[in-house]
Amino acid sequence: MKSIRSSGILLHITSLPGSFGIGDLGPSAYQFADFLNRSGVAFWQILPINHIDPTGGHSPYSALSVFAGDPWLISLEKLCSMGLLQKKDILASVIPSEDSVDFQKMTDVKEPLFEKAFKKFCLKDRYRASFKKFCADQAEWLDSYTIFISIRNQLHGKNWWKWPKNLRDRDPSLIRKVQKNLKNDILKEKFLQYIFFRQWFELKSYCRKKGIRIIGDVPIYVGRDSVDVWAHRRIFSLKKNGIPTAVSGAPPDYYSRTGQRWGNPLYRWDVLRKTRYAWWMKRLNHNLKLFDKIRIDHFRGFVAYWAIPTHHKSARRGKWVKAPARDFLKVVLQKIPKSAIIAEDLGYITADVRKVMDHFGFAGMRLLLFGFGPKFLTHRFAPHNHVRNCVVYTGTHDNNTAIGWLRQEATKADRKRLEQYVAQKVTKDNVASVMRMMAWKSVADLAVVPIQDVLELGPKARMNIPATVKGNWVWKLTDLDFAPMVSKMLYTELKTCKRI
Repeated sequence: MKSIRSSGILLHITSLPGSFGIGDLGPSAYQFADFLNRSGVAFWQILPINHIDPTGGHSPYSALSVFAGDPWLISLEKLCSMGLLQKKDILASVIPSEDSVDFQKMTDVKEPLFEKAFKKFCLKDRYRASFKKFCADQAEWLDSYTIFISIRNQLHGKNWWKWPKNLRDRDPSLIRKVQKNLKNDILKEKFLQYIFFRQWFELKSYCRKKGIRIIGDVPIYVGRDSVDVWAHRRIFSLKKNGIPTAVSGAPPDYYSRTGQRWGNPLYRWDVLRKTRYAWWMKRLNHNLKLFDKIRIDHFRGFVAYWAIPTHHKSARRGKWVKAPARDFLKVVLQKIPKSAIIAEDLGYITADVRKVMDHFGFAGMRLLLFGFGPKFLTHRFAPHNHVRNCVVYTGTHDNNTAIGWLRQEATKADRKRLEQYVAQKVTKDNVASVMRMMAWKSVADLAVVPIQDVLELGPKARMNIPATVKGNWVWKLTDLDFAPMVSKMLYTELKTCKRI
């Protein structure tokens, strides 16, 4: 079978330039798609686009729903084009371009404009039929989500397990009362989801016309304070009062000597198995309508997961618990082609995980930044150990940039191994291009490079530092002025390495 070599660029939507404090689904997203098209890049990889929880540090991996889109990604410019806002409304709200997301300013600007657009929407007949159809088609998750968000807003963001008992436990009569009393709030949340998905599919359609496919990201776990846990408590390991019996995390590793305590509720795989994993299948199918491929974060958790006692503040005293990987993945592959899935197999990967990966033939990941350590000769991240059925990255959102790695993390031995391998002196001035070319030259069918390493940016452009809370998820581009010059460079590199 002939290998189809292709390339991708990793850039989250929030990191796009934006006039309102955050990157969104507006003009810069289309400009970036044009940039990818001119560069010969086939894939645009992003992070999760679900409704983020501000109390979770604005992490895209801590969402209020795994089905709902993030309203803050809605483009105000596109609301104008729908006739729901006027240009004068948004011109007065422009936030000067900065190199980081300002969530507070963004909220202060967008919230009143969303309210204004919603009021005008309610007066228009033009969108009524499509809105009604959207609400009916998505009712299975949309109804619970909009009720949950409306209650949460009324209670000033209080965690659902701290709500009054009848609300916490979803008493049917009380929920009906909520639906009546908060009817307008619920309708507004449905409106925002309608707009989000309308704008998302418009962008996806544009990308497809430009030959760009989108790789989305599916976290294995869901946020504890989410509608998913509130509405589907049976599939999570919880006590009657909503407190988890144990929580998710990772054992001590490269990122943290004490491990990582993520705090998500764990799945009751015995309950999921009885339904043939219906909730998971709905989730995966939903994501494959949004994206062309999906990267499943922390794939090893399907084989065995690190369970931490809820009262423990660190991950050190967790334990491995087996999950029904083969049975679950067999069901998944009856409906979803394995080519649509990228398995994030980083971190502590054991032989049982490798066997499952090999058995089902999922494409795993290779990170070049970790490929030049002491076990260089045999390390699967080293370029000479790559295989076709994998995705090679210079780094991901969880890693430093190539320049940051060289300056802050690489040992003298790491640098020496890298220099011997590429037969040249490696400095902060060329390490990004060296790593980028190694990715493009790899035998891997797909190579993905973060935009930070394309633009050769330093450690200040890092997106996230695992096991830390503050200062993450805020990096963004100030403009796309680099596009014409960088397009030529990328096109030449990709053409040289037969990725076009």
